[in-house]
Amino acid sequence: MNNTLDQFKEYLHKMRQYDHVLTLLYWDLSTLAPEKGVEARTNAINYFSTEAFRLSTADEYGKMLHTLSEMEVPPRCASAADCSRDSENALRCAAAAEQFDALDETMQLTVKRYLRDYERFKRIPEEFYSAYTEVKTRSERAWEKAKRAADFSLFAPHLEKVISMTKEYVQYMEPDEDPYEVLLDMYEEGMDSATIDRVFDELKEGLLPLLKKIEESGRPDLSAIKGTYDIQAQKKVQDMLLSYIGFNKDAGATAESEHPFTTDLCIGDVRVTNHYNEKDPISAMFSAIHEGGHAIFGQNIDPAYEDTALEQVNMMGLHESQSRFYENILGRRISFWVPIYDKLGELLPQFKEIPLDTFCRAINDVHPSMIRTEADEVTYCLHIILRYEMEKAIFRDNTPVDELPQLWNDKMEELLGIRPKNDGEGILQDMHWSDGSFGYFPSYLLGSMYDGMFLEALEKEKGSVDTILEEGRISEITAWLNEKIHRYGSRYTSAEVLQRVCGKELSAQPLLDYFNRKYAGLYTFNI
Repeated sequence: MNNTLDQFKEYLHKMRQYDHVLTLLYWDLSTLAPEKGVEARTNAINYFSTEAFRLSTADEYGKMLHTLSEMEVPPRCASAADCSRDSENALRCAAAAEQFDALDETMQLTVKRYLRDYERFKRIPEEFYSAYTEVKTRSERAWEKAKRAADFSLFAPHLEKVISMTKEYVQYMEPDEDPYEVLLDMYEEGMDSATIDRVFDELKEGLLPLLKKIEESGRPDLSAIKGTYDIQAQKKVQDMLLSYIGFNKDAGATAESEHPFTTDLCIGDVRVTNHYNEKDPISAMFSAIHEGGHAIFGQNIDPAYEDTALEQVNMMGLHESQSRFYENILGRRISFWVPIYDKLGELLPQFKEIPLDTFCRAINDVHPSMIRTEADEVTYCLHIILRYEMEKAIFRDNTPVDELPQLWNDKMEELLGIRPKNDGEGILQDMHWSDGSFGYFPSYLLGSMYDGMFLEALEKEKGSVDTILEEGRISEITAWLNEKIHRYGSRYTSAEVLQRVCGKELSAQPLLDYFNRKYAGLYTFNI
């Protein structure tokens, strides 16, 4: 068994090297690759993806997984009772269980999860996987062009292929399961549409009266924020904010991309990107804080988990909870900015003339808006519900691709009371569907709900978050998150994390409580 375990660890390390190369290729394609280099990057991604797929479905790999896995009932046993009646089988059962028990917990979880993935991927034809990878890579580039042109027709044929192949991909993996349920579970293990429907409905019911009260209070005067802000200075603000919240520059890097994202190469190399607008410096500030939250999670996973399943956090609701905790729960409080607002004014001189109270109202200006990534934290919830309902229309109702822009616009008008003027501020605003990431969007709102619960737990243990932030002790909050959540990587599912940290099951109520307290104070109305 030791020999098999050693071989397995070597094999995992080899697979991780392919992941490393692929991640670097995707990073380069999204940040620095010139137009004439796109074809070469695309071909390289397709080649290494296919090679990585071969490794993940090789008979040699499967044999190691089965040898190391728990086999309570060997193949010749029809039931546990058969084991007890057959002494030979009973001995084999005992030996298999003993072998599995000899593994440490990290390796047990790794074997279980990778065996599940192996059996799923083994059902996918290699030629299909290779074609699917290429289609997604080309789709991402088509999306970028379509978004810049605000023209859905440039992207539609690519999206149609991605949707069709994603459905086929999932059916290969889990032929007897509902495709969308499988996708939801892939991004947030243990999650299903019934649970999401319940908590999203709970949230919607609580949001509607709150939004009405905010609307009746009137919007603040934000004319002082308008202006032109130097892009290079905005990049310096990003660096300042990342350092302040706990991003380790020795274990990360930054770049610019069309859509901000975070890439984990390994625990010692987690990279973030941002997108800058000279007319809107606040957008880049909060993208920096958001992506920094993702990166802090990745940088603080226990190094002992390297090359194991626990290093890769696939519970995206949990991951989004960390980015959104920094962005919203912390970053949109006036207390967050008290220790650093003067520094912001040094880097962007216009803010020397903008009172902190005015800035605080600007970053908490609640109103319906077109772009998800620029939405306030309250109406953002409706943006995610819109996308969730769109994905159910795609996968449950089989809505044709050419009808999706109209459906998107109708749902935006229904949920937010506004209608996009063009595809760029409508259905083309997000990159997720271009790479087949259906089922991802709900994780953003699940993460926000987790945050309401984490905030309760944090203040119960550490006291007022406002006091901690005003005194410039944000590192204590980062340390708390490191200890309670980050260091464990994906050792626990999100539901298990909620029980460990909060002692409760998922509920939208803590997030609603946070919204009501905060905005009743900002907009001066009674809860």
